Amino acid sequence: MFRPIAFMVTLLLSSAPSWAANVTDFTLGNGMEVVVLEDHRAPAVVHMVWYKVGAADEPLGKSGIAHFLEHLLFKGTDELAAGELSATVSRNGGSDNAFTNWDYTAYFQRIAADRLELVMRMEADRMRDLQMTEDDVKTERDVVLEERNQRIDSEPGSLFQEQSRAAQYLNHPYGVPIIGWRHEIEKLNRADAFAFYQRYYAPNNAVLVVAGDVQPEEVRKLAETYYGPVVPTPDLPERIRPEEPPQLGERRIPFSDPRIAQPYVIRSYLAPERNSGDQVQAARLTMLAELLGGNGATSVLGKKLQFDTQLAVYASAYYDGVSVDKTTFGLIMVPTPGTSLQAAESALDEAVAEFLAEGVDSQQFERLKFQIKASQIYAEDDIQSLARLYGEGLTTGLTIADIEAWPDILLSVTEDEVLDAAREVFDKRNAVTGWLMPTASAEVMQ
Repeated sequence: MFRPIAFMVTLLLSSAPSWAANVTDFTLGNGMEVVVLEDHRAPAVVHMVWYKVGAADEPLGKSGIAHFLEHLLFKGTDELAAGELSATVSRNGGSDNAFTNWDYTAYFQRIAADRLELVMRMEADRMRDLQMTEDDVKTERDVVLEERNQRIDSEPGSLFQEQSRAAQYLNHPYGVPIIGWRHEIEKLNRADAFAFYQRYYAPNNAVLVVAGDVQPEEVRKLAETYYGPVVPTPDLPERIRPEEPPQLGERRIPFSDPRIAQPYVIRSYLAPERNSGDQVQAARLTMLAELLGGNGATSVLGKKLQFDTQLAVYASAYYDGVSVDKTTFGLIMVPTPGTSLQAAESALDEAVAEFLAEGVDSQQFERLKFQIKASQIYAEDDIQSLARLYGEGLTTGLTIADIEAWPDILLSVTEDEVLDAAREVFDKRNAVTGWLMPTASAEVMQ
């Protein structure tokens, strides 16, 4: 089943840092970067450890090892029993979790500010002292396989997205699913997990972000006490990944499954990522995505396809520039009943062509900039989102200065620059176009 929220990954309300937050950063002697975001309005703290390693850094043939290791870190250490960390956080009124991306893996706890030392001590313990038995590995491997079964293999939409991404990236590891290919997950073992853990889970490959009711000197003292003694990896490898060869023609993916209730058309284009000191093109693409599809009632695609022609029940655009390497810019249209996928694709292309010919609506552009300014205020209300903003940026090559400059760079984008960005990105030679459809009404892609 189609879930629109999965495609809206660049909402402006979560992309601008809070200017009210006091930001302090320093580096421990072992190379661990520490960022403190002060917010004293509530006696709570978010403690996040971000590792600069993800699914795109996995050895060939070991897909899923980064996500698999994320599961294993909730097992025991030399000081903590299996599950003790989460149980302790819960018992103290907090919550914890973790997540894996192609570029990073992060672990976090949200808890009362006076419990910061407790969670820091436990998190530092599992940075280097993870313990796992063969039974632990087998159990978690089965859990991951079942997770893949439920989230991917049993969901035709997820299988379609997985195939489309693999078609987009022929050589770069962004084409490999974060959860891993099933046949490779089945072969992951204890030695694989430990080798990956010992190489990448190190203070000089990590960023600690602490946000909330804390004082920088307090955080520094605790970080030096608990993370400071952790031994770094002396031969930490550089992040060198295979480059994607030039794409010479559009790739098309027809995907049919009898379980599909809602067919749709989606197209993704290779697009530049945000780079340190050079975020202008990413800002233009962010503004373009919001103008085209940020709001169903006011966006270009929403108005043209959902309201004017009534050919779509949903139409949008998406772009997320926070990435180490090239990312994607996407368009999506879910047609109304009775509208064929070929008609939907043609209407989507026509709407984009009209946008390029007509130019940017000045009033809509000004409203969008007003939303960016407002988001700087709203972002203050969620210290966890703010912590995540800094963690994502710092683990993908941005600096604190880049992160804090982002709202102003967005506001400096002009209408002509948005159109220039659109003309550059909308090149079908760099695109993958997919149709998701039920077998019973499968159409032939032109």
